[in-house]
Amino acid sequence: MTIPLRGRSRTRPAQDTSGRPAPHQRGVRGRTPRPKAAGSRGRPRGHRHDRPWMDPRDLWSEALAGVLARPVRSALTTLGTVLGIGTLVITIGIASTAANQIVGRFDALTATSVSVVAPRPAPGANEPPPIAWSGVDAVTRLAGVTSAAALAEGDGTSNVRIRANDVIAPGTVNGQTLAVFSATVGLPAAVHGTMVSGRFFDSGDIERHGQVAVLGDQAAKLLGIDDVEQAPAVFFEGQSYTVIGVLGGIQREQRLSTSVILPPTTGADRMGLKDVTRVLINTSLGAAQQVARQAPIALAPGRADSLTVLAPPDLSRARKGVQGDVNGLFLVLGLVSLVVGAIGIANVTLVTVMERVGEIGLRRALGASRRQVAGQFLVESTAIGLLGGIVGAAIGVVVVVCVAGVKQWTPVLDLRLALGAPVAGALVGLLAGLYPSLRAARMEPVDALRSPS
Repeated sequence: MTIPLRGRSRTRPAQDTSGRPAPHQRGVRGRTPRPKAAGSRGRPRGHRHDRPWMDPRDLWSEALAGVLARPVRSALTTLGTVLGIGTLVITIGIASTAANQIVGRFDALTATSVSVVAPRPAPGANEPPPIAWSGVDAVTRLAGVTSAAALAEGDGTSNVRIRANDVIAPGTVNGQTLAVFSATVGLPAAVHGTMVSGRFFDSGDIERHGQVAVLGDQAAKLLGIDDVEQAPAVFFEGQSYTVIGVLGGIQREQRLSTSVILPPTTGADRMGLKDVTRVLINTSLGAAQQVARQAPIALAPGRADSLTVLAPPDLSRARKGVQGDVNGLFLVLGLVSLVVGAIGIANVTLVTVMERVGEIGLRRALGASRRQVAGQFLVESTAIGLLGGIVGAAIGVVVVVCVAGVKQWTPVLDLRLALGAPVAGALVGLLAGLYPSLRAARMEPVDALRSPS
């Protein structure tokens, strides 16, 4: 008899009247295969039994219940992570705040001061000096320059005997040994000084080659000159000079406070101070590096390589250097605290696993998979680490702000650090709970139920 199947004809084999199955229906070596139970269906090869699925919310609730079941132990375990994360936040926060404060207090005068030094001509050399007195005008036109002045000093003018009167009493010490400089009219602004008395010489005094002088405030005290209204005079090298002013409050080139300052023309005529030896430049904050590159070209076109420029260090490098030093000093402490916290979480989680062997066996016997058991303990350790990270980050931020407030500093905190600290704590808890969770997952239900715990 034929039965059509998918468009084809097949011949049904004749049934054996003996009641025995046909040869093609027999098992291997003639054994009869077992009949299938009624209603059963064959499963395809490789099919696995479906595991019971656990809702993530149930997993979190179970983990939270496990953490809260022993609150004191959980709090002490969390303390290790709190110390580690808190130390990291405090370290980086204090380092950033201190670096910003140091750079903020980094002398603004030094940060905006640029000096250009010209080489002194060799004896007998006839070549012109590299810097002319008029070169200061070119420098003041540079972007970022706030003030500039030129100075001239010589080997023979550093120790000059100066007297405040022309009377020499026998047997007495007369006068003081002071330095003599010549400078341009912009010197008070260039040294951040103020005229205590009188005035500074101007362009008219320079053009007239006037025999006038300005004293530093300390030099005036040494010479006993308090007021210039009476036009006092100082005497040195056989010449008299009328004191027209006293310069005080000098913050740059402090040696000028104990010196006598002459106009450039007068210094060249009377003391041989013809060549500019130093140019003092003040810049706006942040422009020092740029001015330091441009000033030599403006002062000595074609001979800029012969000049020496003294510029302040880069503020960003100073900030990074300070912050790197402080971070490197305390970062090890934070890492050690984190490791200690991780070890504490691992130990407590492992103890918890050993105490809950019976619970693990019961869960496994009721159908919980190894993955679900491991996941529960991993979530517990991660929750402890996350809680420690949150508390540690909060404590660290508060400590940084309090320290900055006590020191009257401006606190500097990185938002990424505050947000990343809880994540770091959770990661520490996750890593610390790997071994205990794997050990819990490997327990056999029968052995766990037989355990006395």
